[in-house]
Amino acid sequence: MNDPTPLFKNPPSLDALNALSNETAMQPLGIVFTEIGPDFLRGTMPVDARTRQPYGLLHGGASVLLAETLGSTAGNLCTGEGRRCVGIEINANHLRAVRDGHVTGTARALHVGGRTQVWEIRIEDPRGRLVCVSRLTLAVVAAD
Repeated sequence: MNDPTPLFKNPPSLDALNALSNETAMQPLGIVFTEIGPDFLRGTMPVDARTRQPYGLLHGGASVLLAETLGSTAGNLCTGEGRRCVGIEINANHLRAVRDGHVTGTARALHVGGRTQVWEIRIEDPRGRLVCVSRLTLAVVAAD
């Protein structure tokens, strides 16, 4: 996005973002937010017994959980007071197998509107090779 307006409204610290993961699906999977950039949010997830499928490979569902975590968190950093984002559609293309180590996901906005947002999340292995590419559509709704 080439918009001079800052993408994220009052972004919290990484420590504050990671604290939100306590007692959620992210905590047992080891997902950690690692970087907030001017137009992206990045995080990592281990590839181990928690995130592998029975054949020893990174489970596609774990990749999707990482993608939705990064995209929806980034989306919520773009909303104003009294608004929140909720996922309404996600897709993922799994492109490369990973057996161990960590994967790193990076969420970048394709569209940030008043009613919807669309995010692309690219997940890479430790060598920077693309493992999964995902697109997440969010609805922007009134906060409860």
